[in-house]
Amino acid sequence: MPIRIPKLLPAKEVLENENIFVMDNERAGTQDIRPLNILILNLMPEKQREEAQLLRLLGNTALQVNVSFLRTATHQAKHTSQLHLDQFYTVFDKIREKKFDGLIITGAPVEKYPFESVDYWDELKRIMEWSKTNVTSTLNICWGAQAALYYHFGIDKVLLPKKLSGIYRHTVQNPREKILRGFDDQFAAPHSRYTDVDREELAQHPEVRILAASEEAGPFILYANKGNQIMVTGHFEYDTETLALEYQRDLKKGIAPELPEHYFPTDDPLRSPVNTWRSHAHLFFSNWLNYYVYQETPYLWE
Repeated sequence: MPIRIPKLLPAKEVLENENIFVMDNERAGTQDIRPLNILILNLMPEKQREEAQLLRLLGNTALQVNVSFLRTATHQAKHTSQLHLDQFYTVFDKIREKKFDGLIITGAPVEKYPFESVDYWDELKRIMEWSKTNVTSTLNICWGAQAALYYHFGIDKVLLPKKLSGIYRHTVQNPREKILRGFDDQFAAPHSRYTDVDREELAQHPEVRILAASEEAGPFILYANKGNQIMVTGHFEYDTETLALEYQRDLKKGIAPELPEHYFPTDDPLRSPVNTWRSHAHLFFSNWLNYYVYQETPYLWE
């Protein structure tokens, strides 16, 4: 089944060229199917890149998915045109009375700042509180995962000695949980962040379970409230070249970044990286949509 997106969204052409099944609103409106309504709060600066990455994963299931994009009203995007935002995004005040089957809160490049100093933190808190009653399951990614742990459970983040960037090996710790159905015992996934979860605080919250973790990168997939909150501290959605682009970007900024770990063959940035996480990324998003959204959401929200 297809993912349903606006007809003129630039990501539509990208996905069609990759043989991803997408359907515009005009065609989808002729089908008598109750699609899943997924809201994406896109906090990433390069929003069009993040759109394509997430839609690619949401579109590879047997479910019809109707996607809406949400932006913050209290922060002005600098890397995405206002025309694109006006055409494809909405703000919270316009959807706060609606119900959604799933919500995705992306990462954001603000992890070095205290949560309270982020200019849209109050707005994000309202959205996270609203999600408790208006969303079946919320998937929180990277900084979004840290924000969810902090807001819902009081678990703070800690600054790492250096940026954690690379492809890391993870071990499944709870293979019976549905989000991990079909996973290998070990799997790879990208990380790109300067902060980590405070593990001492995490240990004080048994209601938050670690489902998969890495010896190098720490807790990766976390779960709470029967799947109403799922946190992923890395970036399953990243394309093959995303870490390379971030590395080149930081070089141009004069940051002198270290090479992403376990990423470039023989640690040679002139060699093309190999994607080792794509299949598990698709499986993860498919499991989330099926077991925590489709199987749990009411046919008609009251």
